[in-house]
Amino acid sequence: MSNYEIKTRADDRFVPSYARHPLTMVSGNGCMLEDAEGKQYLDFLAGIAVCVLGHAHPSVTEALCRQAGELVHASNLFYNPVATELAEMLCGLSFAEKVFITNSGAEANEAALKLARLAGGPERYEVISLLNSFHGRTLATVAATGQAKCHQGFEPLPAGFISVAGEDEAALEKAITPHTCAVICEPIQGEGGVLPLSSSYLKLVRELCDRHNLLLIFDEIQTGMGRTGTMFAYEQLGVVPDVMTLAKGLGNGVPIGAMLTSNRYGTLMAPGTHGSTFGGNPLAAAAAVATLRVITADGFLSEVKRTGEYLSNVLTDLGRRFPDLVTHERGMGLMRGLVLSERGAEHGADIVADMLAKGVIINFTGATTLRFVPPLIVSTAQIDRMAEALAEVLTAKTG
Repeated sequence: MSNYEIKTRADDRFVPSYARHPLTMVSGNGCMLEDAEGKQYLDFLAGIAVCVLGHAHPSVTEALCRQAGELVHASNLFYNPVATELAEMLCGLSFAEKVFITNSGAEANEAALKLARLAGGPERYEVISLLNSFHGRTLATVAATGQAKCHQGFEPLPAGFISVAGEDEAALEKAITPHTCAVICEPIQGEGGVLPLSSSYLKLVRELCDRHNLLLIFDEIQTGMGRTGTMFAYEQLGVVPDVMTLAKGLGNGVPIGAMLTSNRYGTLMAPGTHGSTFGGNPLAAAAAVATLRVITADGFLSEVKRTGEYLSNVLTDLGRRFPDLVTHERGMGLMRGLVLSERGAEHGADIVADMLAKGVIINFTGATTLRFVPPLIVSTAQIDRMAEALAEVLTAKTG
């Protein structure tokens, strides 16, 4: 079937909640995707920062096939050796001592928000987030998201959420009340435009949380799993959270998320306080274990840092070549954003479409920024190919 035929069938049956490109991806290998008509695409979006090892990675494929032949699901009424191994690995790689496994990032954040309320008790239930943040699509995580466009149509939102400007210590301190139980933030706001929070600001947030006995929650759903050049972004920032949420790259495309915390808070989740039918099932856990083994292999993360620096330099050079369209680049590791000028941002969606026509997948986020989150296995040659295509697209917009 053609792209159009599949699109027509899909549009007839799915609720129209996604703004999709009129393409159907049917296979992938490494950093490449192929559509229903055989056209190849260089993927610099990686399923929105999900496929950290690229498409059809042999280690993940083998783990899935092996596990599918043994056990896919038995419920959380029983212990699960694969999920146990995953939890041990995550704790060994981070500050955490306790793990709750979910199916998605939104669910990981839901678990974190429930934990914050358990820790706060009945009188402390408010959570402070930052403007331009994104924490998920459930009602609670929408309420925690600091973007008004995400709230539209769902009012009244669940109570107990306040958003303040990032990098503004005074605004955060003013928002803290006797009812506050936690602060949640992304080290880099992905949907907000690949906007990093400074180490100095996050250290002040940590100090305020300590002073007021608040939980500090880092949403590392997009920044975790090696995306920034270390396993987790917090490692580069000199700030350790009380709770961290993961998803996206954790299973290299298999749906899985996790909430990580210390013994102090993790033991608050007694039986009956939270659960997930499919959370931590052996199949998803096997994919995550395989993914972690690859990322933690010698030299993998140092190569991510190297290619991240290369991508940063390439994007900076594009900014110099097209100053009327681009202001600067920003990000960490292989999570980079090319910030467009006011004139450039008017063409943001068109730039993405033109790149797609040239066989390169990127996206436009935060109404200002072209986002580049390729698989962590991307090569410098593939970065050069992307940059060549983008230079051609930007040249066409300067006329």
